[in-house]
Amino acid sequence: VKDDISEIHDSIILGIQDYFFKIGFKKAILGLSGGIDSAVTAVLAQRALGKDNVRVILMPSQFSSDHSVNDAEALAKNLGIQYDIIAIKDVYEAFMVKLSGPFEGYPFNVTEENIQARIRGTLLMSFSNKFGNILLNTSNKSEMAVGYGTLYGDLAGGLSVLGDVYKTD
Repeated sequence: VKDDISEIHDSIILGIQDYFFKIGFKKAILGLSGGIDSAVTAVLAQRALGKDNVRVILMPSQFSSDHSVNDAEALAKNLGIQYDIIAIKDVYEAFMVKLSGPFEGYPFNVTEENIQARIRGTLLMSFSNKFGNILLNTSNKSEMAVGYGTLYGDLAGGLSVLGDVYKTD
């Protein structure tokens, strides 16, 4: 008898394969941050679609730790999947320059944090459009339940692989 986690794993693999078969696509892309959700999504995608059909983009910013970037790169290498590293510090700083006038006098808050997520979402969608890959969303059900996610940022994607899985699972 399978345990719950094995059943969840197998169901997600089947769901990814079925989704891609039905829409006629073979390749997936996702943002790999070094965190658990994107790591699990990358592993599930590689198992479902094969290593040649998964590409990940690492997008460190000035707020990213070397540890998270190194973990993401090591995972991509271990999975044998294609990866690109695109630092976003300069893009983020360009946004801050453009917004400096209107934002003058206002404290740094979630607005500036969300800009990072939206830069990443834009880059991922650009890869998706250019290369014909389906962008996989890496958010989980716990995040969705509490509204933790950035519209047009980390919530972007054609398939939310972990959308029905709680963080604790």
